Amino acid sequence: MSESQLLIENSVAIQLQKLAKLYQNQQASDVMTRTLDKLFNYEAELVREQLHQLQQDLRSFEQLYGLSSEIFYEQFQTGETDDRMDFVEWASLVQMVRHLQVRLDVLVES
Repeated sequence: MSESQLLIENSVAIQLQKLAKLYQNQQASDVMTRTLDKLFNYEAELVREQLHQLQQDLRSFEQLYGLSSEIFYEQFQTGETDDRMDFVEWASLVQMVRHLQVRLDVLVES
């Protein structure tokens, strides 16, 4: 990670700490709350769109190979498949979907 990325992450972490402190002290405004709600909703919608596209891509592989992505990925992880480019791409798509689903779960949890 570059030095500039570390500086940005530290800056964001400081801002988030300030925000948390405002909420803990019940000093956050309605504008802040609405803005955060909009931000989380916007991000969640972007993730849903990405998931939709990736799931379409997964379905293409599933139809091509007659196998669910879950079963394929288990086989890929245990070395039961070869390393052809299609399989590497398919496995990457499965990982991307899993990561995006975790992100979405965090964004929409109450």
